[in-house]
Amino acid sequence: MEPAELLRQGDQVLVAVVEVAGALVIFVGAVWAAVRFVVEGLRHRSAARFTPIRLSLGRFLTLGLEFQLAADVLRTAVSPSFTQIGQLAAIATIRTALNYFLGREIRQEQSQVAEGERRP
Repeated sequence: MEPAELLRQGDQVLVAVVEVAGALVIFVGAVWAAVRFVVEGLRHRSAARFTPIRLSLGRFLTLGLEFQLAADVLRTAVSPSFTQIGQLAAIATIRTALNYFLGREIRQEQSQVAEGERRP
């Protein structure tokens, strides 16, 4: 087997591992949030109780998207074509925008939670 082919196959394995890691992070976060939502929903009827759950889910989503973006970068790291570079640019832009808006929402929610805790 030629070194270039070995490199491509190794890259494919790495991409798959990173993609699975990202998917697992998102899945674990979704399951955790769903369980917490049900438990808190049965105990309390206040919408304010769900804000920390949303914040945690947002963190899981952000981390999972970062893993997915890393997989995309790895995919194009070995002998990229112009088409792959263009696709990576589009995907990176979309995922970066999603992360930006998720991060902004998380910060807003955190400040609201902090304000609520300071009020007597």
